[in-house]
Amino acid sequence: MGKIITKGQIVFGIVIVALGVVNLFCARFGLTIAGVPWVPVSPFFGYASGVAFIAAGMSIAANLHSRVVATLLGYFFLGCVLFRALPQVFAHPEDWTVYGVLCEALALGALAWTLAQTLPGTSSSWEAVLGKVTVSGPYLFALCLVVFGGIHFLVVRVIASLIPAWIPGSLFWAYLTGTALIASGISIAIRRLDQWAGFLLGIMFLLWFVLLHSPRVAADLHNPDEWSSAFIALGMCGGSWIVANHARLSSELRAREHYSESPEPAHLAVEE
Repeated sequence: MGKIITKGQIVFGIVIVALGVVNLFCARFGLTIAGVPWVPVSPFFGYASGVAFIAAGMSIAANLHSRVVATLLGYFFLGCVLFRALPQVFAHPEDWTVYGVLCEALALGALAWTLAQTLPGTSSSWEAVLGKVTVSGPYLFALCLVVFGGIHFLVVRVIASLIPAWIPGSLFWAYLTGTALIASGISIAIRRLDQWAGFLLGIMFLLWFVLLHSPRVAADLHNPDEWSSAFIALGMCGGSWIVANHARLSSELRAREHYSESPEPAHLAVEE
């Protein structure tokens, strides 16, 4: 498990690059539906966000100034939530899809902040100020998981219809994945078995990418929404492993602190 979850940063970085390419594609061909649904539909923002995503993703995948980049990327997604996704929620509160779009943006931003927490930083004051909010990353991601799971139960038959026909028991799998999302979110939030939760959640998102999204992309290669949905699923896979790695590092840090604060063994004191 340890070797797999350490690859989460690379997977996440590659996905951010891929989302940037999708945005450039949409801007180039003037598509009316943004490939990444939280970015405003206009050529300028399409090109700007595309270039920014590609640069950020390459930095994260190559681990080059990645803590600063991940922190800023989280703020970018927060801006998408506040100025793009949240107004859609207010405008269409009865539409369950707008909540999913909002939580996708918030989850990716939370994962970027969680990644920043796992990387060494500098002593610069501005990084210290901007980086304070990154501690909320795992908890925001956990909240998004619970919302995703709740949506699964609210529209369970819609979710079941997305499962390929060759997989039997589509309704069962819809309920199971909804339960898994909620359980994982709770585990991460209360920091109990969170390493395993992140690891297994990443496996689940990877299976979604391979079994659900890849066939849809292959069936409609010119639809940027299918591409972005597939990349988001893969990004959640890498991000879940980032959360698992964060849990592992946090556990190791707590163990070292406990060991350093523990009293000296009695038999050693007697010998001295």
